[in-house]
Formats: sequence, structure tokens, C-alpha cells
Amino acid sequence: MTPSDAELRLLAGAREWAALDPDPATQASLLELVSLVEEGDPAARQELEDSFRGTLQFGTAGLRAALGPGPNRMNRVVVRRAAAGLAAFLVDAVADSASGTRPRAVVGYDARHNSDVFAAETAAIFTAAGIETFLLPAALPTPLLAYAVRALECDGGVMVTASHNPPQDNGYKVYLGRHAVSADGDGAQIVAPYDARIAERISAVGPVDSIELADSGWTVLDGSLAADYRQATAALAMPDRFPARDLRIVLTPLHGVGGATALEVLKAAGFTDVTMVAEQAEPDPEFPTVSFPNPEEPGALDLAVEAAVRLDADLVIANDPDADRAAVAAKDPDTGAWRMLRGDEVGALLGAHIAARLADAGTGAEADHQGVFANSIVSSRLLARVAAAAGFAHEATLTGFKWISRVPGLTYGYEEALGYCVAPDLVKDKDGISAALLVAELAATAKAAGKTVFDTLDELYLQHGLHASDQLSIRVADLGLLDAMMNRLRVSPPESFGQSAVEVFTDLAEGTGQLPPTEGLLYITRDLTRVIIRPSGTEPKLKCYLEVIHQVGSAAELPAARQAARAALDEVLHDVSEALGL
Repeated sequence: MTPSDAELRLLAGAREWAALDPDPATQASLLELVSLVEEGDPAARQELEDSFRGTLQFGTAGLRAALGPGPNRMNRVVVRRAAAGLAAFLVDAVADSASGTRPRAVVGYDARHNSDVFAAETAAIFTAAGIETFLLPAALPTPLLAYAVRALECDGGVMVTASHNPPQDNGYKVYLGRHAVSADGDGAQIVAPYDARIAERISAVGPVDSIELADSGWTVLDGSLAADYRQATAALAMPDRFPARDLRIVLTPLHGVGGATALEVLKAAGFTDVTMVAEQAEPDPEFPTVSFPNPEEPGALDLAVEAAVRLDADLVIANDPDADRAAVAAKDPDTGAWRMLRGDEVGALLGAHIAARLADAGTGAEADHQGVFANSIVSSRLLARVAAAAGFAHEATLTGFKWISRVPGLTYGYEEALGYCVAPDLVKDKDGISAALLVAELAATAKAAGKTVFDTLDELYLQHGLHASDQLSIRVADLGLLDAMMNRLRVSPPESFGQSAVEVFTDLAEGTGQLPPTEGLLYITRDLTRVIIRPSGTEPKLKCYLEVIHQVGSAAELPAARQAARAALDEVLHDVSEALGL
């Protein structure tokens, strides 16, 4: 069968790419794919078409995709172009700041396939561009890279990681600091318009063989910076005010890079009864014991919970592979079974604990009212009530820590997807290691008082109402279906959820007085049920976030309130599915 013009162009483009590919492995796999396409293999053609279907777009999450050859994959060609474009942006940004200083950047990496290679080549390209460059000495957690951006007074930072994505993926996360952004973004992940400006510089980069790489000149950091991070994080503990340390912890990094750091921080803070899940303790880019290396996924914590049962532990703490998120599990006294706490539950617990820490330290509501608590709009409204009761301001932001971390005066922020920022002066991003330390502190404090973390949650519910949440995620094969579902809701808006009439409807695409425009729809009913529907920013999914609030008069009413809240959520889930035409 004679190949079509489109196929001939595809094959020619692939050969041209292979000729310039500096990586023998991806070059060989691409040429093999070309041969298979020429032999008429339909699966190979589909793979080749997808690999060359446009260019991997640089956005507010930087880059993230499957490893492999071609412009729509993560590989050394794509990374070199990204590094060259980012270098040009940093050089221009520092020059525009009229600071008279040389640009500075720091590069870190996790233990995924090719992370070390991508990081080393980024350092070489930055150095060739005239940037004073620092390279972390080993595969280390993302929060440590975020810490380094500010500790080293850098203008930019790169973390090579795909966080909790599948093993075949990798990514390129960018932070800006010092002279590159305004003060509120110093050390935070990029947001608009910086993502578009960096993307423009990347688009302007010439052929990959024209990108200059230095042979030397960057500084490979010694272990002192990581030691400083560990020491500063361990010092967040308040043994004078919260002295309890009798807590048996099972810890897992899920084959990621956070295990040794988290273990050392916990032990330095006095939590010495910590057992690492042996099968998941060492970094492994294949993540062999989990089907998906995300602590939110069913089964991800099974080995940790098995260890906790065997050891009669009090708490399970899991970090995702780059350790910027933390999951918590404990034995539910109502059922006697271990369960993972939802991100909103941990977020509220940490908020109340941090409020207590600051009040005890004389820097909370009784002092100057300067602290601000924040969470994303899709996270629970309970934190706002906790903050108000303690005298702190509260802000709701768009989804993502790139927004939460930029809240002026931020004291504490979280998002329901297991991300917590408990020490923004140290790390202006989510940090699963510092969060783990404070979770241990609050759990030990509860245990010393004869309570569990679930009892502490119940105390919040008695004060502020039982807040119960759930999610519905709808994966689609065609991104156009997401637009169709959102349009359906705009054309035929739901009138009620769970038999409660919609009283507030906000099209988030139009923006609000507090939020910039974002694709999403928000509904609040007469009984304060809240529904938010939005397309995922990273996956082909429509995500629906539900929350109901039930007032509770006494502890005796809590079991019935929980059952009523679950029934209400189920009813709302049914109504959302119906509104979407599912």
C-alpha cells in the first residue's frame, strides 16, 4: 500500500528529529518506530502520530508527559529547548529588574527515569547562558528545591519530577524568585503571565544542536543545604507547648525520594518510634508495589496499613514520590478499621492546630490579626470557620498551590488533594514533610489527652458543623466532551441539588471580585450544599466537588449526622450525574 502524503511527512519529520536527538536510546526507539510504520504496523503509526502531534506545551505546571521521542513527549530535546528558553527569560528578567546582579538558578531532580540527566543538562545550559547555577547533589524532595530557591536567593528554580504520575512520565516544574517576579511570588511556582512569557522564549529557541551546553562551571551543592532544610523543618515542632511524643508512626515514601528526609525530620523533632515500610523505602522509578504512585489511589497505602496493624501503630503517614504531599491514615474508633483521612479533614485539623500554636505563641488573634489562612475554592469551607473563630483572616483561591502560596501574609494554606503549606516562610509551596511533622505533633497531643485525631475532628464539627465532602471524576477520551458537558450545564443550569434549591450560581469563567477567571461552575443551595464542576487542569477529566454541612448539637448526634451527610452526598452525586447527562 502506497503511503499517503501525510504519512510521508510524518516519517520524514521523525527521521529529522532522530538525526538531531542527542539521546541514543530515544533515537533508536524512534527509528524502530519508523521501521514498524513502514511495515504497516497500525499501533506503531498511532504511537508515532501521537508523539509528533504538536509540541508539548509549557504552562503553569511547566511540562509533564510520558517519556519518549518526539516533540509531544519528555526527552532530552524537549528539555534542552525548555532550559534554553527559561534561561533566556531569566537573563532578561534580571536585566529588566536593573538589579545589576548576575542571574542565579538552582536545579533539583527526583529518582524517576532520566531525571538526573534532564537536571544535569539544564544546569549546563543555564551555565552557558551566563546564569550562576546550583545543582542539588542527589535525588531529593521537591520541597527542598522550593526551599533552595529562597535560601540561595535565586531568580529561578527547576525541579525535574512528575510528582505522583505513573512510572512512564516525567516533568519539569519551574519556580521563580528574587528579581524575576513580584514579592508575593518569590519562591513560588509560576503563574500567568510568566508561563506565557517563558513559552514564548522556548518557541524562539533554534534547532537543538544550536543550544550551547557548558562543560563545567555550575556548583554541585554539598549536603549542607539539605541539612539546613531538615534542621529548619524539625525546628517547627513546639516541644515546650506540645511536648507529647508518645506516638507510633508507620511512614512510607511510596518508592519516592522523601523517605530519608522525612524520617530524619521526625526523629530530630523527637518522634523516634517511626517504622518505614521496607518494601517502599528506597527510591524506585518503577514503583513496583503500587499500581499508581498516588497516595489518594485505592490500594496505595495497603502495605503501610498492614504494617500499622501488625505494629499496633497510632498513625500512618505517606508522602507521594516527590514528597510535596502527605496522606494520613488512622484507626477510626467508630468502625475499628483503618482509613485514610480526606485532604479536607487533615486540612482542618492542621488549621486548628496551627491556630492553637500561634495563639499559644502570642502571635495569633490576640496579638495583631496578621495571619491569613487560605485554601482552594474546591476545598472545604470548614477552614474558613476555623480561621474566623481563631481571629485569622481567610482567603479562597483558585485551584493549585501556585495561587495559595501567593496569598499575601499567608500563615497556612492547603488544598484537598493532600497538599499543605504549614511554613510558608520556609517553603512557599506544599510540603509533605513539614506537614507530616505537624500532623505527628497534633496526633501525639490528642493521644496524650486520651483522644484520637477523629475525636479532634469531631470537636471541630461540634463547633462549626459537620462538613462532609466527596468527588466525582469523569474521564473522557475526547477533550471536546468536556466543553460539551460544561456547555450543557450553562444552557440548562440545575435548579436544585439534593432537594435544596440553588440560590447562588457563579460562572467562574467570568471571574469574581476575589478570583480571576477560571473555567468552572459553582452552585450553593439553600441548605448550604456546595457543588463545583470544573475540567481538570492536568488530565482529560471533568471533576465535581461536593460538600454538605450539617449542624450538630451534641456528640451523641454525630453518628446520625454522619449518616445523614452521607445520604445527602449520595443524593447530590445522583443529581450531578443527571445534570451532566450521564
